[in-house]
Amino acid sequence: QVQLVESGGGLVQPGGSLRLSCVASGFTFSSYAMSWYRQAPGKERELVARIISTGDGTNYADFVKGRFTISRDNAKKTVYLRMNDLKPEDTAVYYCNANHGVLMNYWGKGILVTVSS
Repeated sequence: QVQLVESGGGLVQPGGSLRLSCVASGFTFSSYAMSWYRQAPGKERELVARIISTGDGTNYADFVKGRFTISRDNAKKTVYLRMNDLKPEDTAVYYCNANHGVLMNYWGKGILVTVSS
């Protein structure tokens, strides 16, 4: 049974930091590209950051470049999203995604991040 379980969200003040974690099980984690997406109220889900299976390559949405860092630990089957200098517009539900082609695409349930003073 495939599972992606996110943790680390919550309420943070503008300018603060959080680290999200996503623990995977039920599939060969080291073979999958991993991504973080987010969905704000009333908006479509959007890609935040992606890391390839080996961890050697990453890409980021323009709106988080220089503030967020994605990383992974294949031994722990975990992907992380370090978020610095958070802004109110970063408020959203953040989703972990695992992808290995069209038919192998999995989602976590999501975790809420609220940036507010």
